[in-house]
Amino acid sequence: MDVFAAIILVCLSGMPPEDCDERTALDVQSIEVANEVECTQGWQEVIARSPRARDIGTSAYVKTLCRRLPARGRPAPAAPDPRPGTPGRG
Repeated sequence: MDVFAAIILVCLSGMPPEDCDERTALDVQSIEVANEVECTQGWQEVIARSPRARDIGTSAYVKTLCRRLPARGRPAPAAPDPRPGTPGRG
């Protein structure tokens, strides 16, 4: 069974959410969760314990991402080839 990672990003308030990612965030943390629904829960405690907690709602906001992790003991699936015109792709 797969598990998921909730990626917790703390971003500056002036940054549009679509521009906030792991490279541009002030802080990036992650927690392992059992399913996609849990990606939206549990991060509050992680952020509350972080040094950035007092910034949330004033100069920063939280954005969460959910990523599927391969099941333990199973190799990770190959990433799709991002190049256009790759054989076998539409």
